Amino acid sequence: MPKYLVLFLTFLSSLAYAQTEINLSDFKQSKDVKAEIEQEVLSVSWTSGKDEKAKIVIDFAKDKPLIKSLQLIKSNVVKELMADLNPAFLLTVGKRDLVSQNGWNIFFDKTNKKPFQRFAVEMIKNEATVISDGNRTIVKIGKLKAGNFTGNLEITLYNNSPLMNFAAVVSTEIDSTAILYDAGLLNKGKLWKNISWRNPADQLQATSPARKDTVTPLAVKYRTIVGNNEAGSVAVFPAPHQYFYPLDEAFNLSFTWFGQNYANLFADYGLGIRQDLNGDNRYVPWFNAPPKTQQRLNFYCLLSTETAEKAIEEVKKFTHNDRYKPLAHYKTMSSHFHNEYVMNNIIPKKEEKGTPVFVDVFKNTGINIVHLGEFHYTAHPKGPDSLRLKELKALHDMCSRFSDTKFLLLPGEEPNEFYGGHWLSFFPKPVNWIMARSPEKPFVTQDPVYGKVYRIANKAEMLKLLELENGLAWTAHARTKGSTGYPDKYKEEDFYKSDRFMGAAWKNIPADLSTPKIGKRVLDLMDDMANWGLRKHVIAESDIFTIRPENEMYAHLNVNYLQMETLPQYKDGWQPVLDAMQNGKFFVSTGEVLMPEFTVNGKHSGETITLNDKNANAEIIVKGDWTFPLNLLEIVTGDGKSVFREKINLNYTSAFGSETFKLKTNLKGKKWIRVELWDVATNGAFSQQIWIE
Repeated sequence: MPKYLVLFLTFLSSLAYAQTEINLSDFKQSKDVKAEIEQEVLSVSWTSGKDEKAKIVIDFAKDKPLIKSLQLIKSNVVKELMADLNPAFLLTVGKRDLVSQNGWNIFFDKTNKKPFQRFAVEMIKNEATVISDGNRTIVKIGKLKAGNFTGNLEITLYNNSPLMNFAAVVSTEIDSTAILYDAGLLNKGKLWKNISWRNPADQLQATSPARKDTVTPLAVKYRTIVGNNEAGSVAVFPAPHQYFYPLDEAFNLSFTWFGQNYANLFADYGLGIRQDLNGDNRYVPWFNAPPKTQQRLNFYCLLSTETAEKAIEEVKKFTHNDRYKPLAHYKTMSSHFHNEYVMNNIIPKKEEKGTPVFVDVFKNTGINIVHLGEFHYTAHPKGPDSLRLKELKALHDMCSRFSDTKFLLLPGEEPNEFYGGHWLSFFPKPVNWIMARSPEKPFVTQDPVYGKVYRIANKAEMLKLLELENGLAWTAHARTKGSTGYPDKYKEEDFYKSDRFMGAAWKNIPADLSTPKIGKRVLDLMDDMANWGLRKHVIAESDIFTIRPENEMYAHLNVNYLQMETLPQYKDGWQPVLDAMQNGKFFVSTGEVLMPEFTVNGKHSGETITLNDKNANAEIIVKGDWTFPLNLLEIVTGDGKSVFREKINLNYTSAFGSETFKLKTNLKGKKWIRVELWDVATNGAFSQQIWIE
């Protein structure tokens, strides 16, 4: 019996035609998804909306474009959005410093200053496999090669949505590798009628492409560029956070492109997404690419029969229009911003008229509470007294002036004194303190102008100040940057064991395109701290400098949803904000995935459950809300020594949904439990721990 049967309709397992094998043995035909093969052409259609089908036609002939056609079909009317396209990927391969600092967790790496190579990813269309994976269909194609990276192309089609993902999934055997990638769609046939985008001022722009066009890098809003014609539009955009490796600045570095002969490596006309090799010209770490890891160089496409403007509106829904969605019983809070408005504008008397732009940026992103990190190497934390107290008063007055009934701008600093590493301070009211004390000066004095003033000489006095003023401290960018080695180095210190030291802060450092979630560095620390027996918590931090509307703010932001019914007024103090943080009454989110409810046996995060000695079974309830289809729910537990993970595959979910997950697990011998929820674009949310006795 021949190894492959050649069939030309459906219900087939594989095709061997010339040099191309198309394998359907792992694909399940259904009313929603169908695959057909005719000679060397594979067609896959899927339900993309109410009474609508999407269709991709893939051509495996050697000299033909891979994508023969992209279509949307409604009431038997076929609209071809574009024909004759090639997905294209450009891989930049550089060198990672694994020696001088902290291995793969490094941030202080100037990868762009070292030798690197750029490769157009080459594809051999010699084989394909179509796989049913829950509510999505994956088409794996051929062999890819770019320098010492090899792999295959994956096209993922999401049922009940006109959403697609193109990914060059590649790996290397070479150690100490850092990468960047650019990607997009190349036209082998006719060009788009128009290419459209929204500029950073949120104004719709368009151009009519021509083959003579030189490549144009574009600064856009919503990270999206659209090709459109009479039949409709195809929007191209990256994962909203994963694609943006950590930088100090959230500058808009022209993350999209269109034109002919991109980087002198793509000969055809195209459009897509890109990275600036030099980042913000500070520290530029790019992405980690450890040996044998499956790096997903990917981008999304959204198909539409509407105009480019309406297609962009559909893309915006995946990030709630780049705003944090309001949730009943919660207030949004973001932390760690070095905008330095006091030192750059107020002190030198260069204030903007009216409300500063940075305040409007926060408000327009849906943030209710902002915790600043002012005076970061710009001011006089150790005095002289006259300067330090003047700067603090300016900070406190600024925060009071620009706070209102719906928005709190709160003072905070990254002191980096006394404890080791970098850390954040947060008090529930304005506090005057100086980070130095000479022997003849008392710990606290009463100043006739500024009132009570503290002078701090050491870590014991710093803890005393936090205790007296009910403040909180936590490790900034733990185990990387200026906190490399911390909090591990001071975990036995009295100040760290105190309830005044809240824990640590989470941000996606380092970036790695091979993982199904972001920010693993601090998630691991979160589990370590719990296993140390310390009831610490982890908030989200942004740790960025310039706050401007033209920046790519949303990609670099994250948020804490604090359980609070009302927003305190600045004049009354903001103790409820610190209470929610200290007691673990919050969840962290990138914005797309929300977790408004998490209980174990009826107890919420930050609380303690007592297990029956004979029965350690527990009921977990997690309510999720999402935009991109979900990927997994992870239950994380610890016994004081080890960490245990139970992963629940959520590949049955579609875009834009909500569900209450009811799960059971056994907590025998466990001391804590928390949960994470992640989508297909590595956006996510995670809870704080529930403690077990």
